[in-house]
Amino acid sequence: MTAGTEAVAALFGRAFGSAPAGFWRAPGRVNLIGEHTDYNDGFVLPFAIDRATTVAVTLRDDSRIRLVSTFDGVVVESDLDRVRRRDFDGWAAYPLGVLWAIGEHTGRAPERGFDVAVDSDVPVGAGLSSSAAIEMAVAVALNDLLGLGLTRADLARIGRRAENIAVGAPTGIMDQSASVFGQADAAVFLDCRTLAVEQVPLGFDAAGLVLLVIDTKVEHQHATGGYRDRREACERGAAAMGVPALRDLTIDDLPRAQQHLDPVTYRRVKHIVTEDARVLASVAALKAGDLHRFGTLMDASHVSMRDDFEISVPQLDAVVETAQAAGAIGARMTGGGFGGCAIALVHAQDAEPLAERVRQVFADHGWHEPVPFTVRPSDGAGAV
Repeated sequence: MTAGTEAVAALFGRAFGSAPAGFWRAPGRVNLIGEHTDYNDGFVLPFAIDRATTVAVTLRDDSRIRLVSTFDGVVVESDLDRVRRRDFDGWAAYPLGVLWAIGEHTGRAPERGFDVAVDSDVPVGAGLSSSAAIEMAVAVALNDLLGLGLTRADLARIGRRAENIAVGAPTGIMDQSASVFGQADAAVFLDCRTLAVEQVPLGFDAAGLVLLVIDTKVEHQHATGGYRDRREACERGAAAMGVPALRDLTIDDLPRAQQHLDPVTYRRVKHIVTEDARVLASVAALKAGDLHRFGTLMDASHVSMRDDFEISVPQLDAVVETAQAAGAIGARMTGGGFGGCAIALVHAQDAEPLAERVRQVFADHGWHEPVPFTVRPSDGAGAV
């Protein structure tokens, strides 16, 4: 039994007085490049990280549902009828939303309740997709226990529907896809329109590189505010340009877009169009083993998010600037923005000195102490 399963097994036993039927895990993700492109039918390049949500689950013979987590400790009670009505809130909306979305996707509402205990070491509010990790851990567990036979693409769609409708966060499908399609030492190249997936070898280990993540401790909320505004701006831009989604525009279309759109909407459109191009260029660079080219694309992505999409914050900019000054291969903010994490691709021996330098910069500004850690590309969701 791993440390993650030991913690969740102990919690399950304390809360429900029995042993679970099994354990499942699903990782968080870090996005290497391709930010806010997913809900524009574009391209993204995340990888599943070696931090995950682990769940212990047992099916019940009645319609009752009981949920407990190590980050709350209070047992939440529900039942299948309330799930059908989408009558849930708080953190329980993620696992219960998945159950609701399974019924919507399959056309067959589940007929058995379950008990679930949840543990996670994916930081919450850091832009590493702790929510998708919970959704996909529960989804793979219920898929196995209920014998649904759903594909990984099905599970990703179910997770997105749960987050969009049940939780109310207007995110795309990247997070769930990275969590289920992840592979060790590879990134997940996802076409968000066709949902075609390709694993792209990264070669970080062979090059002596690590990905350093700096959690700025500036928390964001996806379901409100700036994220929704950016999505609406993208939809306005696509409609004004006469295309189904911004994915259908190329860099050659930007002069026409600048003529037709107000300045703010144009900048939002420009970010998406150029970011899609950067993802495609990144895949080509990684396949060619050109990590320095990839690093320059990371740098350019951050500039675009800072200036055109305007989703960075001073703490994220400070991490990126400090990393670049210290000789990082590339650095950028990652995730939805307005807080969360920045990433830097660095030589392994430079990771801790850079982390210390960032801590000092934050201290000099009087900001909350950041939390640096390295992540490794890992396998996607499944039974433990």
